[in-house]
Amino acid sequence: MNLSSLLEMQGELLLLMVVGYFLAEIGIIHKEGRKFLTSLVVNVILPCNIVKSFDVPFRQEILTLGGVMVAANLLVQGGSLLLGKLFYRNYADDQKKVLEYATVISNAGILGNPVAEGVFGSMGLLYASIYLIPQRIFMWSIGITFFTGEKGNWKKTLQKVVTHPCIVAVAVGMVLLMTPLTLPGFLGASVKAIANANTAMCMLLVGSLLGGVNFKGLINKDTVLFCFIRLFLIPGIALLLCKLTRMDELAAGVIVLLTAMPAASTTAVLSAQYGRDAALASRLVAISTILSVATAPLWCLVFAM
Repeated sequence: MNLSSLLEMQGELLLLMVVGYFLAEIGIIHKEGRKFLTSLVVNVILPCNIVKSFDVPFRQEILTLGGVMVAANLLVQGGSLLLGKLFYRNYADDQKKVLEYATVISNAGILGNPVAEGVFGSMGLLYASIYLIPQRIFMWSIGITFFTGEKGNWKKTLQKVVTHPCIVAVAVGMVLLMTPLTLPGFLGASVKAIANANTAMCMLLVGSLLGGVNFKGLINKDTVLFCFIRLFLIPGIALLLCKLTRMDELAAGVIVLLTAMPAASTTAVLSAQYGRDAALASRLVAISTILSVATAPLWCLVFAM
């Protein structure tokens, strides 16, 4: 793990986030613009970035470690769910659902790929893409029920998951990884060109989502408890388990780094959409995103030591 690369990467991410924030504050990126950016990132840029991540020579260890990454994410998802049930049991329902969702679903879905690629290179990007498969599925299936309170139509939910652009991109990437097939020259070049915009667009989006957030009262007992769990407790447990199981260093580094990501930006979007505590959701996203600029390099330093 290259700590200097991570610090440089975090500085770049912070600056891009600040630019996004000021663009929102001065009205260049308005409410509808944020919706457009979110749709563009999730449906176009991230899928291209995922496909690009699988453009590496196939090795058996990739398949083996890929299975380990998926299992690790399932364990993290389950453990985070239990932590949420334990720590937020005394909260009112509207607050509890927001806190539980933000604890289980991190912003690794958007931040994970650029951060993993910046620190660990192309293999880090590949492992991050595989690691995030269960989270993407959980996010658009069970995750929705945190806000609706209903199980809903599982057939429709399953259809939505399997047709999600990021899941489709993983399927396409696996085919490219495990077969001699490659994208034609102009198509491959176009996919890579879009993928290369991932870091800038993701951070401009995150920064713009902080625009309009009321920073008064940002730090209180609710946000402090959440940040402790999301940014310290979960990655700390992940680090301990990785060390105890003597996991491959690259895979372990990706896992620890991605578990240290802040609350997903969808926390605020879904809270507003389904009438939950949107103000609390915005504060959780804002404070955890700001703090993660410092805590992510800290976890990498601890991992390296």
